[in-house]
Amino acid sequence: MEDLERTLVRHSYLPDEGLATSIHLALALHKPLLLEGEAGVGKTEVAKVLAAMLGRRLIRLQCYEGIDSYQALYEWNYSRQLIAVRAAQTDPNAGDHSGTDLFGPDFLIERPLLAAIRAGDQAVLLIDELDRADDEFEAFLLEVLSEFAVTIPEIGSITATRPPAVIITSNRTRDLHDALKRRCLYHWIDHPTLEREVEIVRARAPQVEESLARQVSQAVERLRALDVSKKPGVAETIDWAEALNFLGVKNLSGKDAAATLGAVVKDHEDQQLVRARLKEVVGESD
Repeated sequence: MEDLERTLVRHSYLPDEGLATSIHLALALHKPLLLEGEAGVGKTEVAKVLAAMLGRRLIRLQCYEGIDSYQALYEWNYSRQLIAVRAAQTDPNAGDHSGTDLFGPDFLIERPLLAAIRAGDQAVLLIDELDRADDEFEAFLLEVLSEFAVTIPEIGSITATRPPAVIITSNRTRDLHDALKRRCLYHWIDHPTLEREVEIVRARAPQVEESLARQVSQAVERLRALDVSKKPGVAETIDWAEALNFLGVKNLSGKDAAATLGAVVKDHEDQQLVRARLKEVVGESD
């Protein structure tokens, strides 16, 4: 556990004890890890850092409304198949591409799930924002994660000898089904404490002075307490600190905050609300 936490820190990711424990258990028990929390708290980053830390290939499946099994698993290279058929018709030496030959491995296009099954324990599979997909896709995914195997009718069954590490993220725009949760370890990632956020900014943007990192983190903490529709995440805190540092700001003022607000507040109505309360956000007195 301590080795894992130190390694994550060396890769500029500062987990709390609960998250480090969940990652450790997911790797040791070969179970998917489901991470939930508000947008921008570092869920996706866990998979990226894990892949870098383990020296594995990161395979990302970005979920969205309407995604289906073929877009996640595999498809056939129809244009290449058509070229092969035409070549066979015009050139007797081009080979026989009739029948099932056109549906062999040479014409198969891997999508993330098939690529992860083939890569096995040499990969980290990131299933990002699963809550955006529909119930049918979630049920299909549940089947794949249960066996880490898929059958392609024209080729046969493909099974992972050792499963990849799997990180699933959700922003909770809808509830995931209990059947999927039962097959995963679970961890909720919340916004960090002030001190931890300062540490994260300094780790991710070491060129930013600690005093500025603290002022920005305090301002973001106040921002999140406002009635904004999109609370800024840690990524926005880092972006804001970097933007201010690039402009040579040493002490955050209302004027500086107003000029760079687009780095941290990315909704028009939220910006209007924050601009009206900038002095409160940056801690200036009237």
